[in-house]
Parts: sequence; C-alpha cells; structure tokens
Amino acid sequence: MDIEKVVHEFEPVYNSDSRILMLGTMPSPKSRETGFYYGHPRNRFWKVLADVCDEELPVTRDEKIAFALEHHIAVWDVLAGCEIRGADDSSIRNPAPNDMSRILCQADIRAIFTTGTKAAQLYKKYCYPKTKIAAVQLPSTSPANCRMKYEELYQAYMVIRKYL
Repeated sequence: MDIEKVVHEFEPVYNSDSRILMLGTMPSPKSRETGFYYGHPRNRFWKVLADVCDEELPVTRDEKIAFALEHHIAVWDVLAGCEIRGADDSSIRNPAPNDMSRILCQADIRAIFTTGTKAAQLYKKYCYPKTKIAAVQLPSTSPANCRMKYEELYQAYMVIRKYL
C-alpha cells in the first residue's frame, strides 16, 4: 500500500455544552469510507463510550452525534491532513494539525483525551504549545490494538466520567 495525502473532511462534533474533547489521529480509510469518526466495524470507540455512559450503543451517524452531544463529548482529530499509508499511524509524514481553538473558544472543555499513542504524541508536539492544555492519553480503540482486552479498555476510559 502506498503513502497517500489525506485531508480531514469531517466536521468536529461539539457544541457549547461540550466538556471533554476526544481526539483521534486522523480518520482511517474505513472511517473515510463510512463518512464518520471511528467507522471501522471492529473499532471499539463508540461501544466503550456507550458502556462508560451506561447507554445503548449508537449505530447511525446521527445517533453517534446525538449521543456525543447529549453526554457533552466533543469528537475530532489532531490532524487536518497528512501523508499516511492506509491506517498506519506510524507511517504519518508531513502532519498538519487542526486548530483546536475552533472548539476551545466555543465550548467549556474541561479535559482533552487522545485515543492512542500517536494522537497523544502529535497533540503534544503540535497542539499543546498553543492550547496549554495537557491531554490524557487513552488506549487506542482501533482493531489494531487487539492485545488490549475490552475490559481493560473500558476501565481506562472510565476516567472520562468525572468530566461528564
């Protein structure tokens, strides 16, 4: 698979009541195909958030947006664009960060969480110098993180509850 230039095409999910900001790295090919965040059928992001919030799993794009907003969760990605090979975050070259002030100036964000190591590294390097808000690194919910059992993932994500 070749490296391709990818531009982030999804709008962030947030409103003025959002309290936490969940940041991935960049939409995967499957997410770009489905047209929404964490779109791979084996990605555990929406399941773990639903379980943490004691809610039913949102399935459609509209249900996921409504779920996030109802629970004061903003969803976006660290990068606005990059060169990447498939969904391999380790292959990212020439990253261009999103401007976090777009959300931070309009919402009462009390905590920022990254979904994986690469998102955390990129946030720290490109976004933190401007936001001055440290991000808490959570484990990746990607199917590539198959070594982490669901229960471990759930326990790690429970930290967000104190901000909801």
